[in-house]
Amino acid sequence: MTEPPPTPPRDELLRLYRTMVLIRRCEEQLARAHQRGLVHGACHTYVGQEAIATGVCAHLRRDDVVFSTHRGHGHALAKGVPPVQLVAELYGRAAGCSQGRGGSMHLFAPEVGMMGTSGIVGPCILQAAGAGYSFSLLQRDNVGVAFFGDGAVNNAAFHEGLNLASIWKLPVLFVCENNEFATEVPFRYAAGNPSVAARGAAYGMPGVEVDGNDVLAVRAAAEWAVRRARAGEGPTLLECKTYRTRPHAEGMGDFTYRTRDEVEAWKAKCPVRALRDVVLNQTGADELDAIDAEIQAEVEKAHATAEASPWPDPATAATHVYAEPRRVPAPPPPGERVITYSQATLEALSAEMAANPGIFVLGEGIGVRGGNFKTTAGLFEKYGAARLRDTPIAERGFVGLGCGAAMTGTRPVIDFMFADFVLDGVGEIGNQIAKMQYMSSGRLKMPILLRGCVGIGHSAATHHSGNYATLFAQFPGLRVVVPSTPYDAKGLLHHALRCDDPVIFLEPRELLSLKGPVPEAAYEIPFGEAAVVREGTDVTVVALGRMVRTALDVCAELEKTGVSVELIDPRTVAPLDADTIGRSVAKTGRLLIADEGFGPFGVGAEIAAQVADRYFDELDAPIRRLNGRHTPTPYSPPLEAAVVPWAAQLAAAIHDLLAE
Repeated sequence: MTEPPPTPPRDELLRLYRTMVLIRRCEEQLARAHQRGLVHGACHTYVGQEAIATGVCAHLRRDDVVFSTHRGHGHALAKGVPPVQLVAELYGRAAGCSQGRGGSMHLFAPEVGMMGTSGIVGPCILQAAGAGYSFSLLQRDNVGVAFFGDGAVNNAAFHEGLNLASIWKLPVLFVCENNEFATEVPFRYAAGNPSVAARGAAYGMPGVEVDGNDVLAVRAAAEWAVRRARAGEGPTLLECKTYRTRPHAEGMGDFTYRTRDEVEAWKAKCPVRALRDVVLNQTGADELDAIDAEIQAEVEKAHATAEASPWPDPATAATHVYAEPRRVPAPPPPGERVITYSQATLEALSAEMAANPGIFVLGEGIGVRGGNFKTTAGLFEKYGAARLRDTPIAERGFVGLGCGAAMTGTRPVIDFMFADFVLDGVGEIGNQIAKMQYMSSGRLKMPILLRGCVGIGHSAATHHSGNYATLFAQFPGLRVVVPSTPYDAKGLLHHALRCDDPVIFLEPRELLSLKGPVPEAAYEIPFGEAAVVREGTDVTVVALGRMVRTALDVCAELEKTGVSVELIDPRTVAPLDADTIGRSVAKTGRLLIADEGFGPFGVGAEIAAQVADRYFDELDAPIRRLNGRHTPTPYSPPLEAAVVPWAAQLAAAIHDLLAE
């Protein structure tokens, strides 16, 4: 890779030149448009870096995929996004590639393999690895490419993503566009190791450094890396030394952290001009001038068309948050066969893996061992290592990888053992997984299941006992499920593995050994349908997770004293079935909400607010809540027992409510 790259044929040189000029002219137009106020938010231009996107994408097929960063206009154009769609997106118009949802930092065109740009540093690295996983599992010879700046190489996503891609030999090209500054922080200050390419060796992959302003050098290195990936030889790290000659974003001050002389020196190394000089050896200036004029006219037309195009319909502002719901048959009665909660979910997972070869599971110890809670027991022997993949302790990494895999044709199951652990990856869940369908205007689906245990038990203490249903329900785009019985757990898991939305599947640890009747055949329980666990007339109790079991015991005891309790289990927190709860309140006139989780800003508060808003006239007494204390979970058994509600507190709360 150290020898000068061979000069491509004339036709290829002209294609490279055309792409680079197109990127440059579009960016100059967008900079002018930003000054006029046509670009309504940030505008991060790619001026000075055109050789990188052009040289890499020259080797990509339409069905290869690119994941990019906030400075992604050049990648989009090089991958085939029409200029009018790019310009219209930055103008906020309906004709934009993201239909006005994304602007400069969120460009989506999955039709040409442009899988999105992100305003968050690093996720593209993990998502490209996820695409590589999909291609490997589906035995396709496609390649995933991540473009990112030098700032990303000091981010955890870089370490976790490169390590995962390396150990699994994924067909990925990691392209670092080292333009020497992360916003305003110089790379020479931010990195103890000044060579990005040298870091490849630490992950067991080739690291190649090239002049990022030399499109022929980039093209040659990318050709080699893409060929390796398609041949199953694994990932490559490509460092392209370059420079952005415009500010970090249009309108920002530029000379507090670098000098005018430095910028002018790099402008003299213009990659477009350098390629033009090479091409002039094989063609005349008149032909290149004609290309320049043709592209200038194309960009001007794109600008005029975009500026004249309509705004998005405000009525569509909340569309594509979720996939279209599937109609499913009513679930069968529970029957008489009795199995545990864990056996029920295992049965559902195994059946769905048999039916769908695109399902795979990632997690720590879920392979041969079968998972800490036997969530995958016996599946490794059935489906093999590619579909039951033990991971390093890298929650952000494999959650982000799962996101990219879900975008590219497979259905990941992320088993994070304890829900507390996935907090390391909550940015990937909240900023990427939850928003992907929306940002892509419904063109990308996100069929990913993330599961783990919640709640107290076994003196697990504060890092293994959290309840996070409320946290995840706050993110538009997520389905949040908390089953309380083996029957519900199986039906909800089947549904989760057939829907196109991301699902957070939270399993109360203390219920995993609970036994109950479960049909042997597969069935689905739709999200957003609460269960009336038992009917009553005096008071409605809504219980979640472990508290459903506790409430059932309390209801049976109270019935002996003449108190009739109607018990409702929401089963899913998002969506929440407030209608079933409201109908029950209309019958009983009283509502108590019991949840092991925290009271402040919790699920109970949301239920209470919805009932008060819609069913206030049906209430005969104030709504009451019974919650765990707002404190981390302690270790000692007496302390642990003191911070969550038990049967005695629930019975007392029901009596108090009936007395009002």
